[in-house]
Amino acid sequence: MLAYGKRNSEIADALFISEGTVKTHVHRILAKLEVEDRTQAVVIAIRHRNVK
Repeated sequence: MLAYGKRNSEIADALFISEGTVKTHVHRILAKLEVEDRTQAVVIAIRHRNVK
């Protein structure tokens, strides 16, 4: 959902979790990928063909 440009609130609604939980997960994803923002994470996802 992150790679498709969904906002935290949209992700939270779709997964029935709080927006705070989404923020935590996004933060951890960015840290594990060693990137600074969502855009860089999406670029990595595209390069690894995780997004169509």
